Amino acid sequence: MEYIIHISILISIYAILGLSLNLVVGFTGLLSVTQAAFYGIGAYVTAILLTSTGMNFFLALIIGMAITGVCSLAIGFVLSKFKDDYYALGSFGFNVIIYSIFLNWQSLTRGPLGIPGIPRPSLFGFTFSENVWFLALSIVLLILVYFICRFITGSSFGRVLKSIREDEGAISAFGYRTLWYKLAIFVISAMMASIAGSLFASYITFIDPSSFVLSESIFILAIIILGGLANNKGAVIGAACLILLPEILRFVGFPDDIAAQMRQVVYGVILVALMLYRPQGLIGEYRL
Repeated sequence: MEYIIHISILISIYAILGLSLNLVVGFTGLLSVTQAAFYGIGAYVTAILLTSTGMNFFLALIIGMAITGVCSLAIGFVLSKFKDDYYALGSFGFNVIIYSIFLNWQSLTRGPLGIPGIPRPSLFGFTFSENVWFLALSIVLLILVYFICRFITGSSFGRVLKSIREDEGAISAFGYRTLWYKLAIFVISAMMASIAGSLFASYITFIDPSSFVLSESIFILAIIILGGLANNKGAVIGAACLILLPEILRFVGFPDDIAAQMRQVVYGVILVALMLYRPQGLIGEYRL
C-alpha cells in the first residue's frame, strides 16, 4: 500500500509539472526545456526557508512561487528575443545556468551535499507526516492547478495563446501585444512548476542539484508529448504513463544479470512505438 501511495504522489507532482509546461509548449507553441529549473527554484526556496527559519510550508510555497515568478520573468524576457529552435536552445542554456547555481552556490544551497531534514507540511497544528495525508495534499494541489489551467485555456486569454501558436504574425496584426501574452504564460507556468518543487522537497525531505538537471526538463517535455499537447487531461495521463511504465517493467521476469538494461530497452521501444503511431500523443490536439 505504501508503494502505491508513493507512486501516486510522484504522479501528482509530475502531473502538475506537465500541466504547467503544456501551457507554454502545447497551447502557446513555445518549445521550452527549462521547466526543471523552475521546479528546482521552488524546491530550493522551500527547503531553505523550512530548514533555516522554520517557516510554515504554505507560506514558503507562496514565497517560492513569487521568487520563481521574478526569475522566470527575467528569463522569459531574454528568451522572447529568440524564435523557434533558438528559443529551445536558449531555454536549454538557462536550465544549465540554474543547475550550475544550485551546484556551486554552496553557502546557500550546500552544493552537491544537498539540503537534508526538510520537514513535512503542517496546517493548523496538523502535520502531513503520513504519506497518505501527503497524497491527499498533493491531489488537492493538482486539482487546483488543473482547474486553473482549464480556466486559462478556456478563456479569451487562452484563445489568444492558441492564436500565437498558429500564427503570431496574424494575431499581432490585430493589435495584440504577443510579447506580453508569452511573458505572462511563461511566468504562470513557472510558478506552477514551483508548486511541484515545494511538494517534492517536502515529500522526499532531501534535495540536491541532481534532481533538477536538463534530463528532468526533457522528461517533463516527454510527459506532455506522450499524453497530448494542448490537452490538460493529456498532461495528467502522460505523467501517469511515464511514472507507471518503468514500475510495471520491474515485475517483468527478465534474468537478474540483464534486468535493468532490458527494462530500459523495453521502455524506450514502447515510447518510440507510441510516437510513431500517435505522434500527437494519446489525446493530443496539436503536433510539434
